[in-house]
Amino acid sequence: MKKIYIALTCMSILGGTTACSDFLEENPKSEISSSQYFTQPDHARAAVNKLYRSGVPQFYDADAYAGSKMMYGGYMSGFFDNEKKAQEEMVRYCQSLSYTSQNLSGPIEKLWDDCYVGISNANTAIKYIPTTPGLEEAERENLMGQAKLFRAMNYFHLVKFFGDVPLILEPYESLEDMFVSRTASREVYAQIIQDLQDASAVLNDAAYTQNGFRVTKWVAETMLADVYLTLSGYPVQENHYADAAKAARNVINSHRHAMIENQDTEANSAYNQIRTLDDSNEYIFSREYDANISGNNPQPGFSFPLGAEGWGIFQYSILLRTYTPTKELYNIYDPENDLRVQEKQYFHTSYTYIKDGKEITQTFDASPYVWYNEEALLSTGKNGKDLPIYRYPEILLIAAEAIAESEGVTSEAIGYLADVRARAYTKMDRATIVASLAGLSKEDFIHEVWTERLREFIFENKIWSDIQRTRQYPQTSEANRGKVTYRNVIGATNPWGATFEEKHLLWPISHNEIQRNPALEQNPGYDR
Repeated sequence: MKKIYIALTCMSILGGTTACSDFLEENPKSEISSSQYFTQPDHARAAVNKLYRSGVPQFYDADAYAGSKMMYGGYMSGFFDNEKKAQEEMVRYCQSLSYTSQNLSGPIEKLWDDCYVGISNANTAIKYIPTTPGLEEAERENLMGQAKLFRAMNYFHLVKFFGDVPLILEPYESLEDMFVSRTASREVYAQIIQDLQDASAVLNDAAYTQNGFRVTKWVAETMLADVYLTLSGYPVQENHYADAAKAARNVINSHRHAMIENQDTEANSAYNQIRTLDDSNEYIFSREYDANISGNNPQPGFSFPLGAEGWGIFQYSILLRTYTPTKELYNIYDPENDLRVQEKQYFHTSYTYIKDGKEITQTFDASPYVWYNEEALLSTGKNGKDLPIYRYPEILLIAAEAIAESEGVTSEAIGYLADVRARAYTKMDRATIVASLAGLSKEDFIHEVWTERLREFIFENKIWSDIQRTRQYPQTSEANRGKVTYRNVIGATNPWGATFEEKHLLWPISHNEIQRNPALEQNPGYDR
């Protein structure tokens, strides 16, 4: 059964801000202040509902040509292409690594601003929910936990991609709140961890898909594991691998989540079930969609090359490979053993249809099949498929890496990596996979974990975060497909011939933002 979509009631609090008494002695009738708004339980519930649709969750919403904001990292890695990049400044910058403030201030500003809108919404909820009358204590705590989780999510995205950022924990309620200096990354991470720990303590002990598609204790613990793993790498480099392992084990030992199993190696493979199902417990957290409410997400159209609309069979007027791996990334897969790279799993290279009584087969370069939605493309033109943000294989791979870093290459760490690989390597039994991993050095084993992350989450926006935190850049070759080596990202050349410098590991702060807030300093290497 399709889940209940989270309803948003109208709120006149825009981005968590309120009317400013410096300008008006009383609020206009079209607006109400936060303190006036939080006067009944439904107000608090609506404030939390809004968090599922502001800030980082919105970054998964795509434009037919530019893709989504979450795809910027994939473009930045150099390993993803866009057939309309000639008109997309952000894509061209990511491939050329040639920054011009005049062209890029707008899209980079949106990354920054939208996160702070989400943070401001969360800050408003966190401030006023405790005093909202009529809430039972258990619900009050749960709503607070949801709000803190989303505040942490937005700060996590900001600090990963911009480094030091202003840490704001109160809603904007006066002009004095507008100009805030950057806070050291360590302090921002400390607040993220505190918020996630607070959330974990009060959120429901359930799987996300069994909890009305509301965030749970295990979403918070998964994010904690991810945060600790990231904090252990660039740029902060504090050793939190043991903490990452603990949080990951908490999720694993909860037994609330599990991987989807292959029913066969074709239409009912695990990967095709992931493509079509929304309610599996493999999903720890997803960006939720409902075709009846938000039916214009264009990602099914990313499954076909430019010009496919001319075939005359699709309900989408625009089809193109907005986000497709380069051949250098496609080479991460072993073509003989990895099910994920077989036809109509993660990719497809042909499509057969009936038109005017004739069977027609179109062939094309490998294109994403993971977003193919037959109903949307051929019938309704509306896409209601959720997008996974965290799946259970990620917590297994976080555990494998964190345990290897903190305890060594143990049988437990090997087992978690083997679980993920065994689902894809259907021609090998699990014992053979375990044996192939058991003799590896710590460094080689961790490289195998990184490689498995590349293969498993190729379309889930993990690649640039992994390159950032590890400072390692994947290397592949057509002659030895399935083999991945790593080199220092600084000095590495991307598939487009551009060379990474130290400054590229963080986004520049938008010049527009710096002009508005003179307390901000630009990231090193970019002109102010």
